[in-house]
Amino acid sequence: MASVDRHRQITDAVRQAGQLSVAELADLTSTSEMTIRRDLEILAEQGVLERYRGGARSLLLRGEEPPFALREHDGRQVKQRIAAAVADMIADGEAVVIDSGTTCLEVARALTHRRLTVMPMSLHAANALVGAPQLRLLLPGGEPRPGELALTGPLAEASLAALRFDTAIIGCCGLNASNGLTAYDLADAAIKRAMMASAHRVIAVTEAAKFSRTALAFVAPASALHAVVTTDDVPNDEADALDAAGVAVRRV
Repeated sequence: MASVDRHRQITDAVRQAGQLSVAELADLTSTSEMTIRRDLEILAEQGVLERYRGGARSLLLRGEEPPFALREHDGRQVKQRIAAAVADMIADGEAVVIDSGTTCLEVARALTHRRLTVMPMSLHAANALVGAPQLRLLLPGGEPRPGELALTGPLAEASLAALRFDTAIIGCCGLNASNGLTAYDLADAAIKRAMMASAHRVIAVTEAAKFSRTALAFVAPASALHAVVTTDDVPNDEADALDAAGVAVRRV
């Protein structure tokens, strides 16, 4: 098992149980206790869990999102397929604003060779876009959240209010027709709303698993989206409900 997959399995197991011993985690992952101890040190540094002698306890609530470092390589090929589909929907010359998050980071990477004006709302995406030969890069103000490096706060919102974009690429923590687009963080939800208000077209990007989730902070009703790019295992009832709300659903 790759270390990223093992870290995800450990994180999920400890979060569900509250706490687990090194021996229990070694048995769960079919690896050595020495490897588990190294994994727990890494996850403790990321703020996912707390070590104690002989085991670990979770620091994540059941409704919280795992840290960026843990999510970045999780399902990366799927995120790259979503990003490629989004890139096909954007015409050269457009002005685009890109949300924070791991899927949106892949969208930024997919646009590096395009002739566009792009404003990323995270330092991760900004770093991916720096030096792109044909791309005009705009940097917003704001305060970067640790780990996620998403830019939030009044300066970020003012940067968005001063501009008008052709397309906004929005990530989400949860999305469904009944509860709309939701986020885990209140400041992140405010930035998403500001992005949507400044753009002519709004495209949400998400893997199918997030259709079964509803996070704490409401962003907007599903009908505020123009399109959703997701995976081909999206539940048919959710895809049909979005279609009925006037949202184009593209599956990859």
